[in-house]
Amino acid sequence: MELLRQLYKVHSPSGNEKAMKRFVRKYIRRHIPDVKIRTDRKGNLYIIKGVAETYPCIVAHLDQVQREHSKDFTLIETKGLIFGYSPRSRRQEGLGADDKNGIWIALKCLEKYDTLKVVFFVEEETGCQGSNQADMDFFMDCRFVIQPDRRGYKDLITSIGWMELCSDEFLKASGYESFSYKTTEGLMTDILALKERGLEISCINLSCGYYEPHTDNEFTVKKDLLNCLKLVEHIIENCTDIYLHSCLDMKCLMEADEYETARDEVFEILGGDDTLGFEDIYQFLKPYFPNLTRNDFIRIYLEYYNPESEESEDIWETGSINDKV
Repeated sequence: MELLRQLYKVHSPSGNEKAMKRFVRKYIRRHIPDVKIRTDRKGNLYIIKGVAETYPCIVAHLDQVQREHSKDFTLIETKGLIFGYSPRSRRQEGLGADDKNGIWIALKCLEKYDTLKVVFFVEEETGCQGSNQADMDFFMDCRFVIQPDRRGYKDLITSIGWMELCSDEFLKASGYESFSYKTTEGLMTDILALKERGLEISCINLSCGYYEPHTDNEFTVKKDLLNCLKLVEHIIENCTDIYLHSCLDMKCLMEADEYETARDEVFEILGGDDTLGFEDIYQFLKPYFPNLTRNDFIRIYLEYYNPESEESEDIWETGSINDKV
């Protein structure tokens, strides 16, 4: 866990990920041979280890929500938990485990496997700006893409909004149920940006053991993080085919068009009367958009009022909104 401790001590707010990029480059040079690293104009890091016809691929993001660390920021570690702390202020401080836990998993897999591709994206927390400008050619010889960037311990994200992310074939081959994961719908993150830009292989997002992200109460449960690593390793070792998946079929196109139409309707209605609550909007428009889920309407509603709200994840988790965000 020493690598994880070192990652937590690197402060890497969105738009200022230089310290984390330096750490990653230095760590790879010292510990992982046969690796090529390059960057793009946005600042994303692309890493290739070994030579193969096809590669497993892991992505994570370099930035964290927390804008500041106290100068005396330290880690408190028990047998099962890790959290950040400022002795001078006598208060908890966020680890940035979202998504340093994902970075840790990617680096551990780079150490273990002879062939692997990894991308570390910048500015995920401010709207997936890095992945929205990624070099899509990098993924042309990848078999699948895994992003460990989800709170908790059991979620395997197979869809975000109207966008399906992976094939049934890949899910069956992944063996996720043996690791106590369950499929569910998730939130915006880098793999959604990649799929929206036309990536035609299976992608998933995994819970990786962090809790209460985006707050100073953030903590990591070590056994949950280790279980995520074991699942990722299992997938790399057993999913050796290319798991194609495209959302460019008629059903997905119809749903995408329906989503955009619903978004326009919601924005127009709220623009004329912003006193309307979510349930008013949902109950009125749902009959006209039968292919959209409640979470689709929640996503649109949050986007109108405050897409960066700290309450957003809780709203998505519970599927309920009582007031404007």
